[in-house]
Amino acid sequence: MVRRVTRDSLQIERTARGYRDTCERWRREGRRVALVPTMGALHAGHLALVDEARRHADAVAVSIFVNPTQFGPNEDFSKYPRSFESDVQACRDHGASLVFNPTVEEMYPAGDATRVTVTGLTTHLCGRSRPGHFEGVATVVAKLFCLTGACVAVFGRKDYQQLKVVERLALDLGLPVEVVGHPIVREADGLALSSRNAYLSSEDRARAVAIPRSLSAASRAFATGERSAAALLAPLRQELLGAGLRTDYATLADAECIDPFDESGPVPERCLLAVAAFAGTTRLIDNVVLGQDPPPVP
Repeated sequence: MVRRVTRDSLQIERTARGYRDTCERWRREGRRVALVPTMGALHAGHLALVDEARRHADAVAVSIFVNPTQFGPNEDFSKYPRSFESDVQACRDHGASLVFNPTVEEMYPAGDATRVTVTGLTTHLCGRSRPGHFEGVATVVAKLFCLTGACVAVFGRKDYQQLKVVERLALDLGLPVEVVGHPIVREADGLALSSRNAYLSSEDRARAVAIPRSLSAASRAFATGERSAAALLAPLRQELLGAGLRTDYATLADAECIDPFDESGPVPERCLLAVAAFAGTTRLIDNVVLGQDPPPVP
């Protein structure tokens, strides 16, 4: 196995030990370390995380690992987009110092028997729709944090529930990791950037813009004083339905603990509005924190 490759000053590390040793060496040299965990198929949203990481640290590591434990039995692990060579070039262009690209066997050695579970935060939204997903996320993130050591870790807020799970994990386990959330990066029409957008046909892509459009309508209603959960959600769901999208969930929840609010009552001055919907067979997620974020579509 090739353990380490250097491509024009960008180091590519394949082994856990080599990656850990490099991060430890950086700290001995007085460099602050940042980690951007990804599953590859990098787009402008991922690269914004790399840029953010460089604002916090002297050396930025990007992990590229399609993590099998966060995919359900009927999900898209085998066909998840993979574009390693172009990903490496993008990391180089954005000033990353290292790409960590381990095998499944490297991250889950023979006899692997440990999983990390974060309770409460994972009960609703994607936790309900994708059983076991957040256990897989928490497990691989815990592994990456342990290998990296003291660092800043940058995550996108498109996966808002994941961000909260990771924050809780780092706090509860006392890990020396500062977790930074970065705002959602969007296309000009408001669609949140996602590796899964590559699955969309042109027709499904046109339908998918109803997601940020409906979130924006709810955001504007909230800004004008609407606090009824039902009044915020009903037109949003209708717009998704009218666009031909199948809604997995459209939920108003506490922005910190992710507990849904009763739809028959009011919501507070700051709350999460999260959506998961299918455009064709592609499941897309998006969100806005009402009372904090601007509308996805101005």
